[in-house]
Amino acid sequence: MQVPPRLHLPALHLPHDRTMMPDLLQDHAQLEDLFSPEDDDFFTESDESSELLDCNASVLNMSICSEDSFIELKEENDEAQRKSEKEKTQEIRSQRQNLAVQELLESERNYLRMLQLCSGVVRENLLKIQPPLPNLEPLFEHIPEVISVTSRLLESVDQDQLQPGDPDFLQTFCTSFLSLSSNIEAAYKEYLSNYSQVTSWEISCKQKEALWDQVVRVLKTSAPELKASSLSFFLVMPVQRIARYPLLLQTIQKHTDPSHPAYDLLHQTAATSVSLNCHINEYKRIREFREVADKYKKTENLSIKDMINRLNTHSIFKKTARLSQQIKHETGIAPKLVDEEFDALEGFFYLLEKCILELLENVETYLSHLQVFLSCKPEEFDLYMDAQREVVCYKEITTALRQWILPTFEKRLRELIHKPLCSLRDLLVGPRNLIRKRLDKLLDYELIESKTNLSYEEQAAANTYRTMNTLLLTELPRFNTVSLQLIWRLLGTFSCLHRDLASDMTQLFQTFATQLSHSAMSPSAFWEWAEAAVMEGMRKLQDLCQTVEEALSAPVVMPVNPCWALRYQQLRQKHSPDRIYEVTSGAVGSRELDLSLIKGELVAVVSERDSKGDRRRWLVDAGGKRGYAPASKLRQYQAPPAEAPLPPSQSSRAQSSRAETSRAEQSRLRGQKLSKSLDLGPSRLRPAPVPVEAPPLSPALPMFQVVAAYPFTARGPREVSLSPGEPVRVLEPHDKKGSPEWSLVQTRGGQSGYVPSNYLTMVPQTSYARPYP
Repeated sequence: MQVPPRLHLPALHLPHDRTMMPDLLQDHAQLEDLFSPEDDDFFTESDESSELLDCNASVLNMSICSEDSFIELKEENDEAQRKSEKEKTQEIRSQRQNLAVQELLESERNYLRMLQLCSGVVRENLLKIQPPLPNLEPLFEHIPEVISVTSRLLESVDQDQLQPGDPDFLQTFCTSFLSLSSNIEAAYKEYLSNYSQVTSWEISCKQKEALWDQVVRVLKTSAPELKASSLSFFLVMPVQRIARYPLLLQTIQKHTDPSHPAYDLLHQTAATSVSLNCHINEYKRIREFREVADKYKKTENLSIKDMINRLNTHSIFKKTARLSQQIKHETGIAPKLVDEEFDALEGFFYLLEKCILELLENVETYLSHLQVFLSCKPEEFDLYMDAQREVVCYKEITTALRQWILPTFEKRLRELIHKPLCSLRDLLVGPRNLIRKRLDKLLDYELIESKTNLSYEEQAAANTYRTMNTLLLTELPRFNTVSLQLIWRLLGTFSCLHRDLASDMTQLFQTFATQLSHSAMSPSAFWEWAEAAVMEGMRKLQDLCQTVEEALSAPVVMPVNPCWALRYQQLRQKHSPDRIYEVTSGAVGSRELDLSLIKGELVAVVSERDSKGDRRRWLVDAGGKRGYAPASKLRQYQAPPAEAPLPPSQSSRAQSSRAETSRAEQSRLRGQKLSKSLDLGPSRLRPAPVPVEAPPLSPALPMFQVVAAYPFTARGPREVSLSPGEPVRVLEPHDKKGSPEWSLVQTRGGQSGYVPSNYLTMVPQTSYARPYP
């Protein structure tokens, strides 16, 4: 029998799944049952069958033995797959990091190029527009600072000639950014705080269509590839750039491996960029608050004319709308926007304002009383105080009080209390005006709150209200707190000043206490003595007041003037003595039937009212002519009771000597009464000087001189100018027409002319010299 060739079995592919192994073992058991040794037919087969069975058995043994090697191969395959995925992820992160860094650098260079174009070509072309654009230069004022700090940042990166893929590039960029962070903040915060001028400028230019078209034409000509349609296309770039730094740096940090050497520095740079934006926003917010506060804290004192000139249709409409909204609130027609936090702050502010004003008023009253007390200086009177130790001590104490202690106390009070209170009062004006303006803006805000689409003016009004409300909610608590602390400190200082004053006064009194007779008294005896001394002083003061009142209430004897003696006799023949009055000051007749009177002239009152019932004009008799005179220039005449007035033909010297003797006697009697009421002994009053009798004068005849009673200025060549008291000679007591209202006079200089007759008067003249001829 021919032996068949050996079979070539295909390569056995081991399964990757371990769950197939039990099936292989089950097939192996079936084969053993199939080819069991008990079957005799099996051993009678040919050699080919035997070889086939040997081959199958070896295959099964190989599958069982390769289970462990399969597990090892699977683990190696998984590890290789993980390594490849990790490498791929790192490669992707590295690519994204490089892209983010390249975007940062390229955008920074493009940004710098745009700024240079804006501040260079665009600005120069805009300046060439005729007529010149208003307020153009302030828009570009802070751009050079931004260009400078951006150029320095790029130069610090480019000087090392590093590429974005280099490991040291991130460290160099972050170090440069951190070193320039303060300069970046200083440049951008000024630019961003003034960026609102750009919007206002464009709005004002758009209102003039021809001017705006010319601006757009210049922008497109200056940068045709950019197709800019407004100036804000360039000027908004710094606003966008400073806000983009945190986004770019955080993107680079996100795609940077934490094991990178510059990772911590990159994290610090990203945090710094965020803080820069926060600081700039805070500076801008404070700047806006300050602008609003400066705008509304000023108080304008406008006249009615200025207020009327400021009225226009817009202001009338706005104020009418506010008034209408206020009435709706008061009547309950419309609900009022309630802010409990602000209402509490407002109430506390007004309470604080009331306390400050009342405290300032009390301090000013206190200072005025102190000044009145210091103005009384009894120590300056030269009184005889021999052998009176108590009075001398009291004088020394009051002198020290008024010259040193109290003036020093007043100066410290003004510097430490009054001056700070005045400054605090002035500071109340700003918050008070802001609170009032907030109410106006709140009424405007309530009218536009429900609208969906707001105009530019309405949006500005809403923003103004929000800004003012935020400002007050932020700053008013601080103002209230600081003001309250200042008030408490001022009150404490006020107490300390009085404590120092009491200490100085106590030290002063103790210095003179040992010199006083009652210094050794017990407290009870001292208060009894003090009470008795005060009561005795009050009694003497009352007696003095009564004596002075009696002396003042006595009628004043007014001796008759020799030139009016004859008129006094004429008036006494027609009128009673109580109807005779003396003119206290000159009166010029300005109305019909008015009399022109000189000071000291005697008249008799006929009626205490005029024909119309006016009590301010009295009908008087001036010794023949009657007319009206002001009641305020008349006083009742008191003739000497001892004797009647002498006629002018008698000697005036005797009457003058009698009047002087009468006045001296009255003064002596009043002095005796005052000395008795004051209980002044010979040691307290100086001895009265012995009157020295004047040498007798030779008798002189009384003469009368015509003088000018009032000033008169010539109005033509026929008149002559006179000064009060100037002697003249009357040539004719009338004018050429015979009217007595004008008189022809001649002055001492030889000038002749007419003057009003009522401007002349006669005065007595006692002289040995020859009168005016």
